Amino acid sequence: MTTAAKATPPDRELEGRVAVVLGAGSIGAGWGIGKAICMLYARAGAHVVAVDREPAAAQETRDLILQEGGSAEAVSVDVSNDDELVACLEAAGAASGGIDILYFNVGIGKAGPSTETTVADWRRISDANLTALHLAATTVVPAMRKRRRGVILATASIAGLRDVGYPHLAYGATKAALIQYQRLLAVENAPYGIRANTIVPGLIDTPRIEKTVAGAYKGGLERMKAVRASQCPLGRMGTAFDVAEAALFLASDRAAYVTGTELLIDGGLAATARGPAPG
Repeated sequence: MTTAAKATPPDRELEGRVAVVLGAGSIGAGWGIGKAICMLYARAGAHVVAVDREPAAAQETRDLILQEGGSAEAVSVDVSNDDELVACLEAAGAASGGIDILYFNVGIGKAGPSTETTVADWRRISDANLTALHLAATTVVPAMRKRRRGVILATASIAGLRDVGYPHLAYGATKAALIQYQRLLAVENAPYGIRANTIVPGLIDTPRIEKTVAGAYKGGLERMKAVRASQCPLGRMGTAFDVAEAALFLASDRAAYVTGTELLIDGGLAATARGPAPG
């Protein structure tokens, strides 16, 4: 485990709360964003429901939390399956007395020319990245309204704000729509004490980029990492825990007056005119 992975929040600010994280596993060895978020939520005292399409990934996250003495359970759900998703959220709420935090950390795409993104591709990506968020949110919102509290967070992407140097149209478009969805969700539910915000990661070094992005760069994996690090004004890619720290803040009462907005975790990338060319 890395030094960052061992960092502990200063207090247990989520004590007694239930956090459901959709996309809680890692696609490979190391720390994915959802996995890191689960760890920090658990360390802050939350009971974490780690949900992932891959059972082994959800179980790994749960086991890491349990090894540290935290509280967690693992659930395998494909968020594109409406019935599975609703059943998971309803069960989590019924078992715990209510979901306090819903974190939507789902993102799939298809890199390459947009002419090669079929209608079926588009619907598959849109269903996972956007429709599933809507279904998840509308499932948990009624109970949150009754309790007059709740937090709904989602992971977008720098690709939803700007070109990332290689074609990734469906992914970028759906992540842009996710940002606006969260804004409108926040305004609609603010009178009920529900907050909704979006985290917008920049170039983050996770196992996912090795499988889904490396092919867009010439020179292999190490070349890709070097190029991406050089694009960031801070001189490095972000880590999953850089994003997770923001997710912890936004889920906590420290962010009680923060809703309907986005938090960029990008090392300054969005403030530059640097074109992230993957060559």
